[in-house]
This record gives sequence, C-alpha cells and structure tokens, in this order.
Amino acid sequence: MPGAPKPKGPGRKRKLSIGMTLPAFDNGYWYATELRAFALNMEIPFASKLRKDQLEAAIKDLLFADGAKAQAISVAPKQGPRDVDRGLRLDLPVIHYTSNKETKLFIEREAAKIQPGFKRASGTRYLLNRWREEQIAAGGRITYRDLVLQAILLNENKRGPLRVEHGRYMNFISDYMADNKGAAHRDAVRAWHEVKTMDAPKTYAAWLRLPRKPKPS
Repeated sequence: MPGAPKPKGPGRKRKLSIGMTLPAFDNGYWYATELRAFALNMEIPFASKLRKDQLEAAIKDLLFADGAKAQAISVAPKQGPRDVDRGLRLDLPVIHYTSNKETKLFIEREAAKIQPGFKRASGTRYLLNRWREEQIAAGGRITYRDLVLQAILLNENKRGPLRVEHGRYMNFISDYMADNKGAAHRDAVRAWHEVKTMDAPKTYAAWLRLPRKPKPS
C-alpha cells in the first residue's frame, strides 16, 4: 500500500486569492499583514482591528463556507480609562482590559491567594483571553474575580498538549515538547520554521513526515 504523500518542499510562495482551495489556504503560512491586506480588499468588516486568528477565520468563512459571506466580528472600541488605571480589584467590572504585566501579575497573585501554590500552566493565558472576549461579546458582565476563578479552572482542567483552533504555532510547539521530553524550546521553534515553509499542514505530525538528512557518521 502506498504511503501518505510527502509534503512538498518550499517554492515560490503562494498568494492569497479568491480562487484558492481550502487545502491551499490551510497548507500555506500567512503573515498578519498579508491577511489584513486581503481582508481589507475583500471588505471584511473590522479587518483593520482583527487579530491574526480572527482574520484567518473570517477569510475562510468568506471563501469556503457554504453560501456564506464573511460574518461581522464584534470589535467594540474601548473607551474611557483603562481598568488598570482605575485600580485593579476583584469586584471591578472588566470594561477596558489591558494585557500588560501589571494585569497579568494581579490575576496570578489573586489566584495564588485562593489556591496556594498556583502556577499558571502554559497556554492558559491565551485561553483565558479568548474566554474573556467570548463573555463580553455575548453581553455578559464579568469582574476580575471571574477572571481569577476562570484562570484557576483552566489550570485544573488542562491536560496534555494545548489545543487551540487557530493557534497553529502554539499547537505545534506544544505537541513537539510533549513528544520530545527534555528538548530545548529552540529546537521546537526550529522545527516550526521548517514546516512553516512547506506546502503541508502546519502540524507536528506533518513535520515528522518531512525527509530527514542523514546524520554524519
């Protein structure tokens, strides 16, 4: 039985286009600048304010969803003073969140008061930020106590490598480190840069299928 097709090597970089296939989009690596330029050209709502993962999702929805057009993603402008400037406290409503060192330390410090020895698990800050955005987008009212409690919950529930729908880099690094105990982080990053240039899925499994040069004897 023939084996799985090997990923194609790097060549001339593809460009985003309305005629590309879904596999071509998924196998390519797109920088935020080119995603944003394409999204603006296609008049995707709020394209100039979207994160990279949001841009990818909106473009895929526009090009590949059955009969769909790009959905408007809620990007409400932040107004008024930042929460951190108002003085962070547990009962403070999350209105103008700032992802800076002071805010991050506040959440971890308060979590440690509730759960002694609390140490943030890798990747859970990303998940906490997405949870916060989802609650606010749904019209929910959350406080910094809610953020602290959710940070503890994410820590308790995290098992194995981090899985993030649009976070291909994070998923790759997590899978690499889980499969190569004791490996240096720089080795995982080097492997990511290899698969990033290939016409192949941006996954650790795809990287394992890449041809390897024999080690010198």
